[in-house]
Amino acid sequence: MKSARPWRALLFLGLGLSLLLVVAGDFCEVNHCQNGGTCLTGINEAPFFCICPEGYVGIDCNETEKGPCHPNPCHNNGECQLVPNRGDVFTDYICKCPAGYDGVHCQNNKNDCHSQPCKNGGTCLDLDGDYACKCPSPFLGKTCHIRCAVLLGMEGGAISDAQLSASSVYYGFLGLQRWGPELARLNNQGIVNAWTSSNYDKSPWIQANLLRKMRLTGVITQGARRVGQPEYVRAYKVAYSLDGREFTFCKDEKQDIDKVFQGNTDYGTMQTNMFNPPITAQFIRIYPVMCRRACTLRFELIGCEMNGKCCSEPLGMKSRLISDQQITASSVFKTWGIDALTWHPHYARLDKMGKTNAWTALHNGQSEWLQKNVFDVPFYARFVRILPVAWHNRITLRVELLGCDE
Repeated sequence: MKSARPWRALLFLGLGLSLLLVVAGDFCEVNHCQNGGTCLTGINEAPFFCICPEGYVGIDCNETEKGPCHPNPCHNNGECQLVPNRGDVFTDYICKCPAGYDGVHCQNNKNDCHSQPCKNGGTCLDLDGDYACKCPSPFLGKTCHIRCAVLLGMEGGAISDAQLSASSVYYGFLGLQRWGPELARLNNQGIVNAWTSSNYDKSPWIQANLLRKMRLTGVITQGARRVGQPEYVRAYKVAYSLDGREFTFCKDEKQDIDKVFQGNTDYGTMQTNMFNPPITAQFIRIYPVMCRRACTLRFELIGCEMNGKCCSEPLGMKSRLISDQQITASSVFKTWGIDALTWHPHYARLDKMGKTNAWTALHNGQSEWLQKNVFDVPFYARFVRILPVAWHNRITLRVELLGCDE
């Protein structure tokens, strides 16, 4: 009896190994490998082994292969490209940098003004991955290459009498002489050859309706003689409008005050003043500030037609041409109430990176808004306000504005 026990033990051991092999073989009858992986058994001590297709890893091929390009090591939206495994290459990836950036990881913002792209005396402003030219009048365009200096038609008659109006008119010689706005044409001849405001008008102005949006880069003024005496405007302001109702005065280049332009010093010499920067308007008014004897004026407008190119260029949220100070919001959110984790309005820049990389409102509601003061000089709008209507979790936003400046 005792001699039979070793045989019984060996029998149980053999049955156990057979059952283990059967169970192991059953693991791959149903493929446990995901995403197209191949199931194998008997490779190692594990009950099964998965050969994963390219791009997948893990015990059952359920994880995406990260690789050196995940997360993207390239800054400023650089494109991470894998390098083939060759003996002469000692890196796994390279960064293909967008225009305006260089460096191993596109971390350097190149000086885009180094090549002096601005023409005709324009001043170059180096931005994040881009540049902008501040053009002197009468030049416009990305590189100040467009000359906008056409006489718009006061002297030539392209601007009709019906397009001219004024706050008041002077009537001379027993009321028979009407010094109306339709006479305020540069170099106009005759006895009555200019516009003169009423002696009782304390805030006189003369207006031209250009009938459509135009680029205006300057104005030429001239006085006239009445009853043998020289009369002219010695100083004046300029206001402009797109709709003829709301007017904006040209501002001084150095101070945020209405600019006062130098007028004439005699009745016949022409005085030219340029608008820096140029303005876009349909209506333009000249407001005399100081006059010699009476506010008498002849003038011409300088500018050009608005071009017809596609107006869909980035206006500067991402490149920072729109400054932090120009961006405001109804409220801001602070993560856990910590000041260092404030989601400021000026964080609302397209593709901004970081832990706090967008604007977030304090509350979710349709009364919240994000606003941008876009232009020093209005075009279609100076202020752009975005009012969220629907949102996911919290009102959070990064944005770019599209338009044009010419």
